[in-house]
Amino acid sequence: MALKKSQLYTSLWQSCDELRGGMDASQYKDYVLTLLFMKYVSDKHAASPNSLIDVPPGGSFADMVKLKGDKEIGDKINKIIARLAEANDLRGVIDQADFNDEAKLGSGKEMQDRLSKLVAIFDGLDFRANRAEGDDLLGDAYEYLMRHFATESGKSKGQFYTPAEVSRILAQVVGIGRDTKPDQTIYDPTCGSGSLLLKAADEAPRGITIYGQEMDVATWALARMNMILHGHPTAEIKRQNTLSTPLFRNKDDSLKTFDYAVANPPFSTKAWASGLNPAEDEFERFAFGIPPAKNGDYAFLLHLIKSLKSTGKGAVILPHGVLFRGNKEADIRRNLVERGLIKGIIGLPANLFYGTGIPACILVIDKEHAQARRGIFMIDASRGFVKDGNKNRLRAQDIHQIVDVFNRQTEVPRYARMVPLAEIASAANDYNLNLPRYIDSSEPEDLHDLDAHLNGGIPDRDIDALGAYWNVFPTLRQALFRPSRRAGYSEALIESRQVKRAILDHPEFQSFAARLATVFESWRAAHRPLLMGLKINDLPKTIIHTLSEDLLARFSDLPLVSRYDVYQRLMDYWVAVMQDDVYLIAADGWKDAAQPRAVIDDKERKIKETPDLSTGRKKYKMDLLPPALIVARYYAAEQAAIDALQAALDEAARALEEYVEEHSGEEGLMADALTDKGKVTKGSVKERLKSLRKV
Repeated sequence: MALKKSQLYTSLWQSCDELRGGMDASQYKDYVLTLLFMKYVSDKHAASPNSLIDVPPGGSFADMVKLKGDKEIGDKINKIIARLAEANDLRGVIDQADFNDEAKLGSGKEMQDRLSKLVAIFDGLDFRANRAEGDDLLGDAYEYLMRHFATESGKSKGQFYTPAEVSRILAQVVGIGRDTKPDQTIYDPTCGSGSLLLKAADEAPRGITIYGQEMDVATWALARMNMILHGHPTAEIKRQNTLSTPLFRNKDDSLKTFDYAVANPPFSTKAWASGLNPAEDEFERFAFGIPPAKNGDYAFLLHLIKSLKSTGKGAVILPHGVLFRGNKEADIRRNLVERGLIKGIIGLPANLFYGTGIPACILVIDKEHAQARRGIFMIDASRGFVKDGNKNRLRAQDIHQIVDVFNRQTEVPRYARMVPLAEIASAANDYNLNLPRYIDSSEPEDLHDLDAHLNGGIPDRDIDALGAYWNVFPTLRQALFRPSRRAGYSEALIESRQVKRAILDHPEFQSFAARLATVFESWRAAHRPLLMGLKINDLPKTIIHTLSEDLLARFSDLPLVSRYDVYQRLMDYWVAVMQDDVYLIAADGWKDAAQPRAVIDDKERKIKETPDLSTGRKKYKMDLLPPALIVARYYAAEQAAIDALQAALDEAARALEEYVEEHSGEEGLMADALTDKGKVTKGSVKERLKSLRKV
């Protein structure tokens, strides 16, 4: 049976639990991701010997499974990984983690047990069953792990990962999409673990050619593995400092240029010029100005711009300071604006990124239309997010709204506007791009009417402010308010506690609610055949895209309702419930996905899947059909009997509690039958009876 996403996530995080204590997340991620890689390529090779990764004899995950309980398990795992690495030119990539490191994994029996448990956890996963073309189950699991590793790694070590939500925005605002061709190129000069490049590639269903460079050895190795796990084994990921030693060059040694470029460089790095003389840069990357010696934000931006073709598009994540800092950075900013290279700026919420809590922005670069540019499109999206643990996270609706508004260049009050270059260059602004200068995103103040507070009445201006509602419910206002004898004020016709009911019962509201219900039901009816017709090898992500985009379109013209809020409700349900079901059906079909699977209770009373049911108490678990539905359909009588027995048990427990309460006073019959904890037990009752017989 195919893996569910939630099941895979649980197993992977359980593997992390086995490693906690001996090392921090920035270290144990290397072990977990290496084993995930070994298990995945071994399963895929077993399912199809023609897979891109060759698994030689003695170099598979199955060979690791044979080592469970072996005293030399750590050293032998290293040798197995080395065989696979040697066969696929992956030396220095998949062998970064030392599985025989006693300082991290313990020594002797401790290491033996820890690695045996770790291998057993991965042995319980079977990626051969997830055979749907384009099924990115593993990619999503990898994303899940990287997000959690970044969360636990802390500020100093979390910069290897760009949140997937932000990555999706960058990919979509630079124009990558269904029309992107496989021979078009995308480049990330500071690619980290490759998460940003992969999310960009996801937006190109026909394919795209990937290039990336990363300085850190361990992170570069993660990126290489990440590309293979996500189906991009030919991606070129090189290792070196991008600013001092850019490795992607043409035959004449000039910088190679690309169709698209995305980047999330380290914020405000101080040693950016190490090994480099910016004034004599052979690639002329700093023609618009040399960034300050102790702040490299603009150095990465200028490198990205130079790495784009004349028609190239790019997007880079930078701290807000690049929008308004002075001196050398102000000169660079003015040159970029005057040449029309900046297409747009998107302000993001604070605390999104794992390396820092400060707010950041996305600068969108467009060389192709630079000459004709007459303004910069700005979005202040700093208020659209949800709390997720100790970080903030963009919701699906926040991402969709940012991309829609930016790509359509739609002006939205307090959110987005096209700012003319003349306004930016004016004496008042002097090329300062700080978003609050151009977009007031604050909510209007709640004005208090002191006359109304003192003398009563409701100011007409407060009622008028609800004009959007009166447009939809034209007679509702007269049902709720009447003019006061004081000019400019009204009086309520209904008590405050009755207002909600009066609105809900009003014919105009009921008509509006019916209109919404009709739209929803028409959407539901339109897509019911799609869901009922799900079959093996259907693509779950295509299905939710079809459902969600049509839902957005159907609710786009309805007043008073945010289509993005409606969209979010569907996406929340997809993540919480629906995606597991769709993935199961797409992998196994309706019949097999609905079959119960056997599990047992282990000694720790945790339910674990196991192929061996010879020991332990058998249980069965339903993945697709809710157990309550099965019980209601086939075991209604048995459930009723259980409910009756449970009711009788509850009644007996209540009666016993009342009896004990009544007779447990100082002179009560049960006084001496109470334990030190104030409870009656079988033993305490026997002791009390013995004492009574002696009297």
